Amino acid sequence: MITAIFDLDGTLADTLYDLADATNFALEKLGYPTHPYEKYNKFVGNGVQKLCYRALPDDKKDDTEKLIEIFSDYYGKHFLDKTSLYDGMKNCLDILSENNVILAVATNKPQNFAQQIVSELLPEYNFIKVLGGCSERPKKPDTAIISEIISELPEDNHIFMIGDSNVDIQTAKNAEISSIGCVWGFRGREELENAGADFIAETPSDIAEFILK
Repeated sequence: MITAIFDLDGTLADTLYDLADATNFALEKLGYPTHPYEKYNKFVGNGVQKLCYRALPDDKKDDTEKLIEIFSDYYGKHFLDKTSLYDGMKNCLDILSENNVILAVATNKPQNFAQQIVSELLPEYNFIKVLGGCSERPKKPDTAIISEIISELPEDNHIFMIGDSNVDIQTAKNAEISSIGCVWGFRGREELENAGADFIAETPSDIAEFILK
């Protein structure tokens, strides 16, 4: 048995613009400077709280909860305005599904948003679980989310964690599973190599090749 656990933001889908727009909207509401899209590559990856904390001015970090509240309200109405799947991702998932690879999603994005995005963009695929950030479990790189996904699967199971950041690679290391880094995401090849990814995917088709070879 093989299980492929995908990160969402920067791996399955390009969500950066909607995340940035929501954060900038909230910053503007509070009277703080906004950021260009490219700055958000380093802000995302550790959940909404870290995103909002990083986006605030250094002397305004105490307003993180206020920013989260405004962000969440706006993002809840606009999280699919600019978000789209990466080219070739559906073909990758088709190949994995045809070869009976079990699919799942493990992300630090709030779980309600993660489940809605996967449902809207990938309704034809059977993900056994789509898990995101919530108060019941710690965020990646803690392994709790991986354990929850595989808890009902047989032990004879080769598991891959697929993601675009050092958070995903460290999650795989902590869980003692294989890791695939995706260079098209938010962080790039250098971070993935430095984190010690087992495989580096240049395109989504590489993911299927690594998993099935």
